Amino acid sequence: MDRNGCDTRNDILRRDLVATVVEDCVVLSGTLDDPYTGVPIPFARGPGSAEVQVDHVVALSDAWQKGAQAWTANQRAAFANDPANLLAVDGPANQEKGAGDAATWLPPQRGYRCVYALRQVRVKAAYGLWVTTAERDALNRELNGCVVATVRPP
Repeated sequence: MDRNGCDTRNDILRRDLVATVVEDCVVLSGTLDDPYTGVPIPFARGPGSAEVQVDHVVALSDAWQKGAQAWTANQRAAFANDPANLLAVDGPANQEKGAGDAATWLPPQRGYRCVYALRQVRVKAAYGLWVTTAERDALNRELNGCVVATVRPP
């Protein structure tokens, strides 16, 4: 989508993994510091590479139910490939999440929930997607628990 000649999955893997080995546009290996579980996951293309998946933070099905059904095909493609809504994560955690929204699923690593909630809100706001009451309440709970660091002048 960004016309760099690489597919979106490899762009996200290159962005989110460390110590990557890349050939042409293909990420062959690297390590993911998984934001959902907090566990480092080695990635190697081939068998077992599904241990690292690229998650739509706002799931495509959730977006469809909350406004995307009215979009054009180009708008849906842009949303599906938007790096702001894509994140390399632990495959089993992503499978557990499925199409869930913040009311039905939050990352098991509690320390990442604030960032996750912020990302959900930003993506949904950017695309004009709505939230259910339960989802709003869950997002507010997480956002209210965010720790804000202050920087003091030297």
